[in-house]
Amino acid sequence: MSDIPLPGLLISLFFLILLSAFFSGSETALMTLNRYRLEHRARQGDKGATLARALLERPDRLIGLVLLGNNFVNILASSLATVIALRVGGEGAIAAAAGILTLVILIFAEVAPKTLAAMHPERLAYPASFIYTPLLKLLYPLVWSVNWVANGLLHLLGVRPEDDQGNALSREELRTVLSEAGAMIPKRSQGMLLAILDLENATVEDIMIPRNEVDGIDIRDSEEEILTTLRNAAYTRLPLFDGSIDSVIGMVHMRDALRMVLEKRLDKEQLCEIAHEPYFVPEGTHLYQQLRNFQGEKQPVGLVVDEYGDFLGLITLTDLLEEIVGEFASDPADTIGEIHRTGDGSLLIDCGISVRELNRALRWKLPTDGPKTLNGLIIDYMETIPDPGTSLKLYGHPLEIMQTAESAVKTVKFYG
Repeated sequence: MSDIPLPGLLISLFFLILLSAFFSGSETALMTLNRYRLEHRARQGDKGATLARALLERPDRLIGLVLLGNNFVNILASSLATVIALRVGGEGAIAAAAGILTLVILIFAEVAPKTLAAMHPERLAYPASFIYTPLLKLLYPLVWSVNWVANGLLHLLGVRPEDDQGNALSREELRTVLSEAGAMIPKRSQGMLLAILDLENATVEDIMIPRNEVDGIDIRDSEEEILTTLRNAAYTRLPLFDGSIDSVIGMVHMRDALRMVLEKRLDKEQLCEIAHEPYFVPEGTHLYQQLRNFQGEKQPVGLVVDEYGDFLGLITLTDLLEEIVGEFASDPADTIGEIHRTGDGSLLIDCGISVRELNRALRWKLPTDGPKTLNGLIIDYMETIPDPGTSLKLYGHPLEIMQTAESAVKTVKFYG
């Protein structure tokens, strides 16, 4: 280097610092790329994204290549700085040159480029992939050797790079991604996607109509009683049973029953003929699985039974879909059957309402891993059946007991 003039050495040193900045910044840019945006860009045919994806399939090789280049450049820059120091100030200037070079590399070749790359990774990562791809092919034997030694050391520590699980997201991680999506996903769509994830955490018991609230037709009733049941029915399909709700014969569609009434040929034998075979759902079935079951069985209504075959309640496809899209009403708090707004602005709540339905209607966050109804939650919280007029604060929500029965709380008032 003694033949190279001092300006040439300074220009070479400047060029090496630029190369160091490139290696440092491009490494950060490639490693901080959003992998899902990268995959999307690659599938759209972006060449830079395609090359970057290929490089990141084996990050150990990419890191080996970058560090080889970066260390080589930094060591060469240090040697040049030493030569320049000897020419300018003799041996006494070597220590000062080392300090100055360290500060220059730290600021201009490490902190600044890495910060820029972390803020705008795609701007640097995609162009850099055009350089790294042929460079990796050129230096592959050297990179492979370095990685072979490094991976061997990792194997001794019980770490196997080939066992990497990639970028698959867990359900909770996907929930976080959706929650942080902001304006990229409309609020309503975001809520629906989160609700779909919640289907795995809930079972049919969480949203079913309990057996004591199920309307049905008892084949042993008189024709007048059956007609009264049909007139007051709130659903389009009613279970037909023999004496007890546990002895379900089938499901009667209101359309068929009303046709019989209009034709004045309603009798018990005809009811049994028009009844469809009941569809039974085991308790504990997750809502997501039940949604698929409804689709596969082409059934809109299921009868939930326990392990002994006893009837627990009724679940409908509509109720399940409402878990995803919300209530089919403009203002759930005003229109839902179990919640009524009073003149003073308070809410009268029927305690037979399910906890999940109450959470959805009023945006509450009552626990859903215990009792399934508000009545059960209040009794579990107070460990007794409270008297009317009792006030309590249920998980931060002030309630007043308005009506009770011998074994249940019937109605509460909420002062929102």
